[in-house]
Amino acid sequence: MDAELKAFLQRADALISRLEPLLPAQRAPVDWATSLAARWHREGQGGYLQPLNVSLDMKLNDLIGIDRQCELLSRNTRQFVSGLPANHVLLWGARGTGKSSLIRALLAEHAAEGMRLIEIERDHLADLPRLVDQLAGQSQHFVVFCDDLSFEAGEGDYRILKSVLDGSLERAPENVLLYATSNRRHLVPERQSDNENWQMVDGELHPNEAVEDKIALSDRFGLWLSFYPFSQEHYLNVVRHWIGSLAIQAGLSWNWDDELEKDAVRWATARGNRNGRCAYQFARQWVGIRLL
Repeated sequence: MDAELKAFLQRADALISRLEPLLPAQRAPVDWATSLAARWHREGQGGYLQPLNVSLDMKLNDLIGIDRQCELLSRNTRQFVSGLPANHVLLWGARGTGKSSLIRALLAEHAAEGMRLIEIERDHLADLPRLVDQLAGQSQHFVVFCDDLSFEAGEGDYRILKSVLDGSLERAPENVLLYATSNRRHLVPERQSDNENWQMVDGELHPNEAVEDKIALSDRFGLWLSFYPFSQEHYLNVVRHWIGSLAIQAGLSWNWDDELEKDAVRWATARGNRNGRCAYQFARQWVGIRLL
C-alpha cells in the first residue's frame, strides 16, 4: 500500500506541475488607499486590475481654451465624488484637443476626495460587469476610462457596450461611472447609404432603422462634450503656456517674439495640424534645444 500511495502522490504531483502554468496567477487586491489608478487586463475567462504609478502633474489650468468643457466635466465629477447623481460622459471631437488630458487633470483635482481612475481597452468593454463586481462596496469613486472608443463597420461589439451601459453600469453601485473619448460623435461610421431608405408615412419621416441602431449607442452617455480644432490664435496661446511652464521648471529665461511664433507655426504646418498635443510637442522641442 505504501508503494501504491507513493506512486499515486508522484503522479498527482506531476499532474499539478503540468496544470499550474495553465492556471491564472494569484493576484493581490488593489489597495485603493494608496493606488490612484489601475488598468484592467483580461486573463482567461476573467481579468484583474493592475495598479499604475500615475503622475498628477496635469492640472486644469494647463488646459487652455476649453473652459466650457472643463467646467461641465468638473461639475459632473464633483457631483460624482460627492455621492450625488451624475452621468456617463462621452468626450468627442478633433484629436489632440485635450480630451484625455482633461480626465487626467480631474484625477489630480479629486484624488484626495476619493476619485480613482481605471483604464480599460475598447476590446475589453464586455468585461465591465466583472470589473464593476470588483469595485462594489469600495468607499472610493471610480471613473472607468476608455480612450479612443470607436467601432468600425461590421463590428458588433458596440451592441455589447449598449447592453452593458443600460444593463450593467446603470444598475451598478453609485461609485462607478464611464468616461470615454472618441473622434466620432456617434462612435460608429455613418454613411450616406444609411439614409437611402427613408420613408414618409402620413407626413412623418422615419429614419432608417440601421441609423437608429448606431446612434442609440452614444445616447447611452448622459453628457456629451464636444472638442473642436484649434484656431491659430488658440494654438499659439497653448504654445506660450507650455513653453512658459517648461522653462520655469528648467530655470530657462525666454521671450516670446516673432521668430518664435513663426517657428511654432511652421512646426504645426509641417505636421498638418494645430492642436494641444502639437503645441506641447513643439514646446518640449524648443525648450530642450535651448537647454542642450
